Amino acid sequence: MVNTRAVDRTGAHVTVNDVSKTYGLRGDSVESIRSVSFELPQGEFLSIVGPSGCGKSTLLMMVAGLLPITAGTIKVGGQPVAGPRRENSVMFQTPTLFPWRTVLENVLFPIEVFKGDLGAHKAEAIKLLEMAGLQDFKDRLPEQLSGGMAQRVSLCRALITNPELLLMDEPFSALDALTRDDMSLELQRIQERFRKTVVFITHSIREAVFLSDRVIVLSPRPAVIVRDLTIDLPRPRTLAVQETPEFNRYCAEIRAGLGR
Repeated sequence: MVNTRAVDRTGAHVTVNDVSKTYGLRGDSVESIRSVSFELPQGEFLSIVGPSGCGKSTLLMMVAGLLPITAGTIKVGGQPVAGPRRENSVMFQTPTLFPWRTVLENVLFPIEVFKGDLGAHKAEAIKLLEMAGLQDFKDRLPEQLSGGMAQRVSLCRALITNPELLLMDEPFSALDALTRDDMSLELQRIQERFRKTVVFITHSIREAVFLSDRVIVLSPRPAVIVRDLTIDLPRPRTLAVQETPEFNRYCAEIRAGLGR
């Protein structure tokens, strides 16, 4: 169980200014993102929703510095994004754990990549696993874990470097409904504890409203912002909030933005 006591925010302010992305060459090109702008304050949880193929993941990868932008600027912590940053962590749809490494060794892998002191970080890795309820599985291999447990390991691995910015590309989409709810609650508890700046991509409107401080809705390609909603629901949130009129009002507004 994660301690939900909030601590000082350690996230980074994100500025996306008039950003566009076009794939291909002139005459045979596809415009994915068109003139998207938003600011994400330090410690805020932002979800981005939109139709399949609209460019949500493309936008996330540009913020991460894993894709070059065609036009505009992106800044994280006041610095222009020109490539991958050590201060970012990215989580994908599948956990991508190394099958030959134990749970603890998988969590510590980013420390190895950055040539850090494994001994100095081992206690922190175990602490993260304890907060995710996985302390008894630290010596197990990934094949011995359920899908939800594997994603918890992936989340611990994303946090081990104490990132300023956590970028999550549909991390719960492959999970069953009950496990997905559990992971949403777990992520909320961890966010309350660490107060990271989070960009979260999802197709689930209810998941976006439940987790977020804000939700941005993108149009079909080329993506532009059609809604930017502040989610004014008290925290911490339980699953029961999904039955309230306020929650369903936000869901309806997002659906309207999606043309549903």
